[in-house]
Amino acid sequence: MSDTFKGKFLDSLKRALRKQNQLSLFNDRVQQAYRTKWVVHCEPSLASAEHVVRYLGQYTHRVAMTNQRILKIADGKVTFLAKDYRDRAIKKPVTLDGVEFLRQFTLHILPLRFVKIRRFGIYNHTVKRNLELQFVPQEKPDIDTVIKRQKPAETNMERFARLTGVNPCLCPVCKTGRMVTIRELPRIRSPARGCFYKPAACS
Repeated sequence: MSDTFKGKFLDSLKRALRKQNQLSLFNDRVQQAYRTKWVVHCEPSLASAEHVVRYLGQYTHRVAMTNQRILKIADGKVTFLAKDYRDRAIKKPVTLDGVEFLRQFTLHILPLRFVKIRRFGIYNHTVKRNLELQFVPQEKPDIDTVIKRQKPAETNMERFARLTGVNPCLCPVCKTGRMVTIRELPRIRSPARGCFYKPAACS
């Protein structure tokens, strides 16, 4: 499967380079790729993509022991649940000395400079060092500039005018004067607040 994938991939690459008249520039690299042993393993998933992500997440974002599995800590011993794969993977309580428990737990700590998720391609640190690639993070805008760009919160009157096309602050007679509050009625039965208005700019 490795040789078949390598042959088909490099053949497609050569045809694409031949169409652009650039095969002679990369022919040495292509031949070197033919001589390199490729590692290819691909098979369809037995479940959905969500199941695959959940399965991989157990290895990339989980620790060796969760608090839910620890049943008891007393007299220098730790009792926790573990699967007995010799007996149909049934969960059974296991008791270990505290020192032995910590020893087995630390076996799951990765050595220095080892990571759970490795980066390939141009994001690999070796490739970046060899090609002298510099990935500049996107600059964050100044907080003062962001605040200045933000529009003030829309008031109830502005929202009403935007949705209905009618400005309630304008005089309903002359359509030019603005209405102002002269007195507010106290609440009696209705929770709504009633107001009397008069035209301020009308004459």
